[in-house]
Amino acid sequence: MNSVVEAVFHHATFSPDKLCLADENRDVTYSQYRDEILRLVSVLQNRGISKGDKVVVEASQTIDFLGLELALHLLGAVFVPVERNCAWSKTQRIAQMSSAELVVTQKENGSLLEAKTATLAQIVLERENVPQALSTHFPLKDEVSEILFSTGTTGTEKGIVITHDNNLALAENVICGVSMLEDNVEMIPSPLNHSHGLRRYYSNMVKGATVVLATGVMNVKLFFDMVDRYRVNSFDLVPTALSVLLKLSKGKFGEYKDVIRYMQFGSAPLSDTDMKTIRALLPKTRLFNFYGSTESGCICIFDFNTDCDKPKCIGHPTCNATIVIVDENRTPIRSSKDHTGFLASRGRMNMRGYWQDQTETDRVMADGYIYSNDEAYIDEEGDIILLGRKGDVINTGGNKVSPDEIEDAAKMHPSVADCGCIGVPDPIKGWVPKLYVQLKKGYSFDPVSINSKLMELLEPYKIPAYIEEIEQIPRTFNGKLLRRVLREKNG
Repeated sequence: MNSVVEAVFHHATFSPDKLCLADENRDVTYSQYRDEILRLVSVLQNRGISKGDKVVVEASQTIDFLGLELALHLLGAVFVPVERNCAWSKTQRIAQMSSAELVVTQKENGSLLEAKTATLAQIVLERENVPQALSTHFPLKDEVSEILFSTGTTGTEKGIVITHDNNLALAENVICGVSMLEDNVEMIPSPLNHSHGLRRYYSNMVKGATVVLATGVMNVKLFFDMVDRYRVNSFDLVPTALSVLLKLSKGKFGEYKDVIRYMQFGSAPLSDTDMKTIRALLPKTRLFNFYGSTESGCICIFDFNTDCDKPKCIGHPTCNATIVIVDENRTPIRSSKDHTGFLASRGRMNMRGYWQDQTETDRVMADGYIYSNDEAYIDEEGDIILLGRKGDVINTGGNKVSPDEIEDAAKMHPSVADCGCIGVPDPIKGWVPKLYVQLKKGYSFDPVSINSKLMELLEPYKIPAYIEEIEQIPRTFNGKLLRRVLREKNG
């Protein structure tokens, strides 16, 4: 088996009536999903999409969105997802960076773009009026399946090139890590443009299990109605989603303590408070923290409900991952609490490289390893202890936010002469942006007005939680922002 789409078609042949996917509006069996994918291939072909073409798609927690992705894979095209409600300027930028042939959005947009555009609703309507494509030439393992644009540790958008074999290896890491069974029914409210949610979906498809999609967790009644309707027995959550559910559901998870096999978390660390709460509610449930990145995927796993309780422990490598600790020169070391280094990983799940950026690829990858800026060591029991990350990118609720982007937007306000953004701790989101602004002469500090401007230009999760006036933004003689000084000022 060479790809996720081939796995879906395999299960459609041998388990045609098994429930494959459910969203908030409908559900499909494996055979129904296969048939929809084949019709979507016809739609794409009619629109001139062929092997190797890049297609940007705005995400949604729907069967239609995921079906379009696998249709692209079956056609040999490259899937380029962007987040739901993505700013049009960002969608345009990613379309240009990826040389996209088609952009599929959730809503119509009249702005000019070199690539052709369509809405997902238009694609779905066309699907109902075309025959199934006859071609079932599955992609090869080493062919590119997707480009995932992410704000990396340098704070700039980078296209992470993923192959079909990368996705299979990542699926195997999850399947083995959580001991997934064929009768798994997993709820995934995590955004499907993000590697975390996508890869949990892939894992269930490879295993032949069932995925239930939810658009976030704010509608707690709908969330648990779907849990009951589809007999959900496992969950994939980002820490912010768990925090919301714990606060709004008032202990309801405890009603499922004999049903839920596991919960898996990723994208950001869980707060100690939420960790203790969920352990108390689900004493027999396996509670997994996955560690990884878009570049290398889930490479470490830790069950914090049954494994030994160690601060900052990320557990042990997943089945396809080899982990080493290296020094500043990338030489492997025998690490310890008093002799730490940086985490590096090797395995089939590692990305091919960064899209059209060999320099950055060479900076991060060498000899089959991806080298991180995460400081870590391996203790006497063989557990990996993660101490923290170098760099300035703010990880807020699982979303990586570039402070540069916030600063550029803030400078569009007429009162802002200069500004600097840092991440500050937050009990729910882990970290949130804080913006320091230096005003132009003659202006008074108006954080509400600045915030309104930012809301026009940025996605909601990028809006600073705090805006503070500062007399002078600290910079070096050549103009480089001294974020360290801002962090010291914040305490």
